[in-house]
Amino acid sequence: MDYAKLLRGAIDTVRAEGRYRVFADLKRKRGEFPSAQQFTQGAARPITVWCSNDYLGMGQHPSVLAAMHEAIDTVGAGSGGTRNISGTTRYHNELEAEIADLHGKESALLFTSAYVANDATLSTLQKLIPGLVIFSDEKNHASMIEGIRRGGTKREIWRHNDVADLEARLRKYGPETPKLIAFESVYSMDGHISPIGAICDLAKKYNALTYLDEVHAVGMYGAHGGGIAERDGVMDRVDIINGTLAKGFGVMGGYIAASRDTCDAIRSFAPGFIFTTSLAPAVAAGALASIRYLKGSQIERARHQERARTLKRRLAEARIPVVEGPSHIVPVIVGDPVHCKAVTDTLLDRYGIYVQPINYPTVPKGTERIRLTPSPQHTDAQMDHLVASLSELWERCPVAHGKYVKLAAE
Repeated sequence: MDYAKLLRGAIDTVRAEGRYRVFADLKRKRGEFPSAQQFTQGAARPITVWCSNDYLGMGQHPSVLAAMHEAIDTVGAGSGGTRNISGTTRYHNELEAEIADLHGKESALLFTSAYVANDATLSTLQKLIPGLVIFSDEKNHASMIEGIRRGGTKREIWRHNDVADLEARLRKYGPETPKLIAFESVYSMDGHISPIGAICDLAKKYNALTYLDEVHAVGMYGAHGGGIAERDGVMDRVDIINGTLAKGFGVMGGYIAASRDTCDAIRSFAPGFIFTTSLAPAVAAGALASIRYLKGSQIERARHQERARTLKRRLAEARIPVVEGPSHIVPVIVGDPVHCKAVTDTLLDRYGIYVQPINYPTVPKGTERIRLTPSPQHTDAQMDHLVASLSELWERCPVAHGKYVKLAAE
């Protein structure tokens, strides 16, 4: 058996389909985000990042950095182990209490990422609740899908944000059947926002639990950064909220916020929680500072929304195929994986604009796109350069003319 040949063959297939991922070698400089340096063959050049998930730029905020410096100078680098083996510090306990308060829940539980939180929670719930049926939105993220699959119980896939289809599927099961509805608030590839209140209405009607992924909303929506559920006034109606300490909060880690019993059950039975080294104290301290700051500041959220609205308008005026939507996500459709990669390569090589191609399996084939994430720190001048560069590139783009034309990058 030639194992290396099998692995090379798999990679060659991905390359041939135009969806092989190349990681850019970047170095951010504190205080200058979204400007950064790209390193190629040892040489550095300035670029502008237009696809960062540090949505509000909190990764460089002075209060976050000060808290992380204080923590590392006080207690050192690592946590010491898993949460059960000396890895629960004062920072972890304070952070969980702050998250619970943010979402109006009795308790919260930290994980190393929101992916791990989703995977551990969704798979463990299926083991603890016999006969549980999962009702999963068809556009749920991979971390939710993986957790649902690993649990192994029956699942129903309902049409994206379609409450009528969800109800038709719920109706198939009697009140004695335990049910959980799993969905996201903001769908990161197209910017759709889910009808949380209407879904909660169905959950109450059919006696189902609700599991809401708010990773692309926490910090950015709601009066205190609690997400879309807070903005819509329905946090108290959602049973379990999943969130991230990256993205809007700009640090690292993930969590669930829920009832005390739910968090205690996941804490006690989820291998993904039990056997994972806990977050470094400095990371927990930085996340805690970020949440506390964003609870009281509206400046970043307001500027973030203005930048997103402005960019969408500018792209539409330039006849760039931007997908309109109610959130901060700004997708531009390309529709071909090879060409999508060529577009992003050209933007980086020729214009110093860093954007990642979004290809299958992240999005369905034929809907390949670039996904722009304007932050409060993006200036009008940087936006002018982006729109002008895309306009120039789209003049040669097959999408603009309904035919395939190779770019220099291809």
